[in-house]
Amino acid sequence: MKSRNMFLGDSINMQRCIAPIKYVREELALESLGELLPRAVRRVLIAGGKTALQVTGERLTAGLKEAGREIAGCVWYGGECSPVNIEKLAAAVRDAGAEMLIGVGGGKALDTAKGAAYVADVPVVTVPTIAATCAAFTGISIIYNEQGVFQEISRRVRLPDLVVVDLTTIARAPAGFLIAGIGDTLAKWYELKATARNRSDSAVIRSALQLAAVAREVLVMHGEAALEAVRLREVNKHLAEVVDAIIMVSGLVSGLGGDECRTAAAHAVYSGLTCLPETHGRYHGESVAFGILVQLMLENNASEARELINYYRKLGLPTTFAELGLAAVTPEKLALVAAGALTTEDIQNMPFSVDEEMLVQALLAADELGRRL
Repeated sequence: MKSRNMFLGDSINMQRCIAPIKYVREELALESLGELLPRAVRRVLIAGGKTALQVTGERLTAGLKEAGREIAGCVWYGGECSPVNIEKLAAAVRDAGAEMLIGVGGGKALDTAKGAAYVADVPVVTVPTIAATCAAFTGISIIYNEQGVFQEISRRVRLPDLVVVDLTTIARAPAGFLIAGIGDTLAKWYELKATARNRSDSAVIRSALQLAAVAREVLVMHGEAALEAVRLREVNKHLAEVVDAIIMVSGLVSGLGGDECRTAAAHAVYSGLTCLPETHGRYHGESVAFGILVQLMLENNASEARELINYYRKLGLPTTFAELGLAAVTPEKLALVAAGALTTEDIQNMPFSVDEEMLVQALLAADELGRRL
């Protein structure tokens, strides 16, 4: 007679990289960063985007120096989270003799820092200067080539020891970043709902699904007021709630959901869209938001797509090809997007098989619905 464990097979095995050790969100968090680092860490290297380093530089370095930390340098991460830039940054960490890497900026900068920390074998702290993704929180990095085309989801990363969110910095960033963050975070609910369909008996997946629902509720409840705060360059409770939903709650959903549940067709569509240079000027969350509409069309759920489009219009999220910057969409371009999406592991998480023709038709249907409403 087979044992219970033999009957269950691999279903009893699980690995999760869930969350950083500490998450700090304050109105003026940059000044306290130096005090938040472990006492043993003396020498740090700061890496980030050019704008991010410029807007945080004085406050960030002053706080570190006041706490007695030695700054080995401030370097640009390279512009893309690519294997080349990860290796370059890891080499910079080693050459500087840094004991810790501090990543500053948006998703690509933070993903590069996490990858470089893994290669250099040092701890990493993430300091998001925009609330556009949950990259500051997660144990994965999205890898692109030097031209910005999606390549893979990498697990060769160091999970951050500390995430430091400075609300004043985020409130002063362009509102488009927060809009994109809302789009990216909304996807957690729609994608988890799809990927959990055949895993509803898992306590971990059920927990992730509940958290994704909470994140969605927070965005609907506080999203518009948070955007108004950013447009006024003010910090308020609405902004704090939305930022937490985008970075921390969404990051927890990703950690609990794991590889098999964190993403589905919406993110696959984003990855496919990166094959078209015209979309490279759009934020990640904007393309993901359109991807949600495509996923809903794949699921034959046009009624929910209609409701979502109405919400998108209030925020300014894209609902058509034209709003994504695609003025002329040819069959060849649609095939390229579909082919790119189908190479991702995200699309494999859908509860049914998706082929190129299905995806092309869903892309066209989402665009038509957006134009019609």
